Amino acid sequence: MRRALRLLATLAVMAALAGTLGTLVPRPLWPAAAAGEGRRHILVLKNPIHTDIAIPVDDNVRRRFHFLAADGLPADAPQVRYLVFGWGGRAFYLETPTWSELKAVPVLKALTLDASVMHVDVASAIKEPHPDVTGFDVDEEHFSELLDYIAASFQQGPNGPILLDNAGYSAFDRFYEANGHFNVLVGCNTWTAGALRVAGLRTGWWNPLPASLGLSMRLHN
Repeated sequence: MRRALRLLATLAVMAALAGTLGTLVPRPLWPAAAAGEGRRHILVLKNPIHTDIAIPVDDNVRRRFHFLAADGLPADAPQVRYLVFGWGGRAFYLETPTWSELKAVPVLKALTLDASVMHVDVASAIKEPHPDVTGFDVDEEHFSELLDYIAASFQQGPNGPILLDNAGYSAFDRFYEANGHFNVLVGCNTWTAGALRVAGLRTGWWNPLPASLGLSMRLHN
């Protein structure tokens, strides 16, 4: 029993140390060269365990993700101001629409290994400032690279991104098969961090939780 407790304590210390260093050590280590003026305002949306990226909608963005409207998502509606993208574990995402519906199997898969999905939602105006919303201005070049990163996260079938039937939480969101596998080390927040780095921002080296990602963004940008 004592040996098991010591092992658990050691693992806890190692996890805390990894989380601390993952927040304090910037990635990339050195700031990128100055780019153009930031004209695109992207948002990071968070809850206690998950982050999404909200992309401002214009005609180019609608064309880039034209399959959303074809799949019944009202991305072309005039009141839609943002497309909201998130990557995550298939079991947890699909089977846990609310905390009251938390089940053991999706949690176990999230802690070990799971297939991944992309979740897409639409939003009208998003309130800023807000504790759960952080905005960043990026230039056109990095904005285009961010769109490439998001598009590359969708798994492609013969006819484009693969829609999961009857998998949304409402009429205003959709789930798609995604590239990559989800686990406790490479999760939804590390996907968001990767997207932000592509957009020309700096994150911590490893940010598995929204709190560590948010702190690293404040420290390094």
